[in-house]
Amino acid sequence: MRSLAAALGLFIVMLAPSAAETAKVPLAPHRAVYDLSLLRSEGSRGLDSVRGRIAMEFGGDACEGYTLKYRQVTVLNSTETGPRTVDTQTATFEAGNGQSMRFKTTSTTQGLVKDGVDGDAQLRPDGSLNVRFKGPRNTTFAAKGQPVFPTEHLKRLIEAGRSGQTILSVKVYDGSDGGKKVYDTLGIIGRTIEPGAGSNLEEPARQDRLMKLQRWPVTISYFEEGKEDRNPVYKISFELYENGISRDLRLDYGDFAIKGELKSLDVQAPTACQR
Repeated sequence: MRSLAAALGLFIVMLAPSAAETAKVPLAPHRAVYDLSLLRSEGSRGLDSVRGRIAMEFGGDACEGYTLKYRQVTVLNSTETGPRTVDTQTATFEAGNGQSMRFKTTSTTQGLVKDGVDGDAQLRPDGSLNVRFKGPRNTTFAAKGQPVFPTEHLKRLIEAGRSGQTILSVKVYDGSDGGKKVYDTLGIIGRTIEPGAGSNLEEPARQDRLMKLQRWPVTISYFEEGKEDRNPVYKISFELYENGISRDLRLDYGDFAIKGELKSLDVQAPTACQR
């Protein structure tokens, strides 16, 4: 993020891990389901209740690249407007070296297509971003500032937690919002939670593969690049395991926040990739 630490009155500068360092962060292929509910509601966009589900499937490795299939269906209930159903589906492929990404996203509201985008993104040697869209129109988008893609961002968060960093500030491009935005992000990483700690873990989080891992409480704020108003567009909080799996999701959109509880988790065996 462009001088975000200064914009927020922070005077600590933390260096992001290099691509060579994050290549050593192994991420577990897994399928996870989270049930959604209303955590907080206030202001003019206040809601009475929320229900829904996130289903995601993450696979691949640093040798073959990473795949993600993600779907979030959310029913937002308000006494003024009645129920509104938002269905967002995303499929991505990121190269193992973090230098390219293919993505396709569709979003519907009340069953009607609201938006969608299909494109390919490349990072050039100078750190600039070039995106070519296949849909809904053949067009392009470019940005500077050395942004990273989501899986690389995840790796950097894990490496930062391992090294004891508490702040990670980077630009992130994920193809969302029409695919023509780079977000400034500020990640706040809490103290390490030692393996096996916690008495309120969901049943899926009690499996041996997770109980042996350390994790960190993480909050990431997303800001629109170049905007003078430095209020975040939204914030995401979660507990991040060192293999990339998350629990205790909190999605904060300002006037309301949603909780995501881990309901099922299938962790697959790691690949033989040694990169």
